[in-house]
Amino acid sequence: MTRAEPIRVLLVDDHDIVRRGLSVYLDVTPDLVLAGEANTGEEAMEICARVHPDVVLMDLVMPGMGGVTATQLIHERWPEVKVIALTSFREKELVQEALRAGAMSYLVKNVSCDELTQAIRAAYLGQSTFSPEATQALIQTACQASAPGHDLTASEQDVLALMVKGLTNAEIAEHLHVSYSTARARVSNILAKLGVSRRSEAVALALRYKLVT
Repeated sequence: MTRAEPIRVLLVDDHDIVRRGLSVYLDVTPDLVLAGEANTGEEAMEICARVHPDVVLMDLVMPGMGGVTATQLIHERWPEVKVIALTSFREKELVQEALRAGAMSYLVKNVSCDELTQAIRAAYLGQSTFSPEATQALIQTACQASAPGHDLTASEQDVLALMVKGLTNAEIAEHLHVSYSTARARVSNILAKLGVSRRSEAVALALRYKLVT
């Protein structure tokens, strides 16, 4: 990319060796420059206020203020600053939290130098980059959100299976060795989560989307 000044990058990570490696990498990349280093979320906020970096490489799990909270605060106070989550953690919940907080991209620390360079340049231009692990987590989340019944608990799935077999609330209670009120409550929860008002509709959805075996 062509620009008059290099992209100013803030490194936020509680591991000195990680920051040291990244700073060396920035020193040898002509269009990137180290704007500052922070080992906590609080310190990242202070440095952002002073130097206003273009891009922040943000670790997510740190003592004190975590990277997700720091990302959210930076996004709220300096929306022009682009945050790239750079972490060792691949859990889809963390991916979702980081993106909701305002992270532009999500990369796992096994990313290559070339991939990181391209991600920084892309973030500066307002373009997102995701590691394969983050992409897979987003796909799984999207699939779960679109399929009815993804939020049923294990006990509710057991009740739904008995509903498919045609058991009444009293029979479900006896079969599962729970009280009648518990069985009735679980049936009500199932109807609410599936977005239906009748047992027959719940059974139809269960069969259509193979919610029970």
